[in-house]
Formats: sequence, C-alpha cells, structure tokens
Amino acid sequence: MTVDARTHGARNANRQQGLPEQVASYVRERIFSGEVKPGEFLRMEPICEAVGVSNTPVREGMQLLRSEGFVQMVPRRGFIVASFTRRDIRDLFWAQAQLAGELAARAASNISPEQLARLDQIMAENKEAVAAGDNQRITDLGHEFHRQINLAADSHRLALLLGSVVKHLPNRFYATIEQQVDATVNEHPQLVEALRTRNTRAARSMMKKHIATTADHLIAKLEEQGMWSAETAK
Repeated sequence: MTVDARTHGARNANRQQGLPEQVASYVRERIFSGEVKPGEFLRMEPICEAVGVSNTPVREGMQLLRSEGFVQMVPRRGFIVASFTRRDIRDLFWAQAQLAGELAARAASNISPEQLARLDQIMAENKEAVAAGDNQRITDLGHEFHRQINLAADSHRLALLLGSVVKHLPNRFYATIEQQVDATVNEHPQLVEALRTRNTRAARSMMKKHIATTADHLIAKLEEQGMWSAETAK
C-alpha cells in the first residue's frame, strides 16, 4: 500500500468514526431547539436523509445519545426523546460555566497582544453579522470567540473536559434567540476588557455569569415552544 493510499484510508476511517457524532449532534440540536419533544419517536429515515449517512451511523449515534440520557429505546419500536427538566439544562450549563470560568481566569494571566487583537476582530465582525442578521456567522463567531479564550488559557486537559460538556449542548440556534445575541454584544467586550487588564477574578466571574445567562435564555425559548407542560415542569 502506498503512502497516499494509507493516508486516504486513515481519512476515511476518521470520517466513519465521526459520523455517529454528527448524527448525535444533529439530533441534540433538534431536541434543544424544540423541533422534537420528549416522548416523540425519532424516525431513522429522515435522520439518514438530513445528515447524509446510512442506517448504521444513525443507529450508533442514537446509542451514543442513549448513553448520554437524551433518548430512550423502546423494544421493537425504536428510539424516543427522553424527558428532561429545566434543572437538567441548568446542570449542564453549570458544569460548562465552572470549567469555562477557570479557563477565562487562566487566559487573563496568559493572553498575548495578538490574541487580544484577534478577540477585538471577532467582536467587530460579530457586530457586522448581527446588523446583517447572519445567524450562521453569529454562531461561528461566538464559537471562535470562546475557542480563542480557551487557547489563551493554555490548559489542554481542562479545555478537553470543557469540550466533553459542551458537546451535550445546542449550538446552531443560539443566534435565533434575541436576548442571547444582545447578551453577547454587551458582555463580550466586558470580558475582553477583563482579559486585557489581566483581572483574573473578573474574567472568571464574567464568564460564569455569561454562560448562566445563556441557560436562562435557552430555557425561556423552550418554554415558549411548549417544551414542558405545567404538570411536568420542574
């Protein structure tokens, strides 16, 4: 086997390994966006079509979601969306806030002028995206903003732990929540100022508050969409 053939084979293997996670990510987004609700069945065929994969990665992705508590399997019938509460959402965001807050504090000690300049650029681009109503661009820039802070923290293991929590949370539709977009525009500059002045305490506190606020906005959005009934809400 040639080097090119081995490289091509490795790429295909990596892609195959990533397909179940792509499926899981797609279904998580549908759950958290309220497109599918607790107790509803998740049909395999539409998921295959939406993600562009065969049945096998979809089954593997659903098993991954089952291990995370997002879906349940009904024998001989398939998978249904598992029930979850406001507390479940707040718990996920609490874990994210603790890790992200510590990373922000470490970034305040380590961040370079070049990294600060990159954050300033991201914020400027985000204002343009908000003005243009470009939700995908807003989402991408939000992800890049936090990624840059995590890189500046120079704490690889802690960032990996954060990543394992964040993958359980939705991403794509944050930009459709008006309050979340407003919070990002207002709070990101304050966070960057804390980083610029190397104020570790303020950076930690602001990041934790920023993420906790995100949880409140998401819960409010799901309530509007009828995610919980008065009898089952907690």
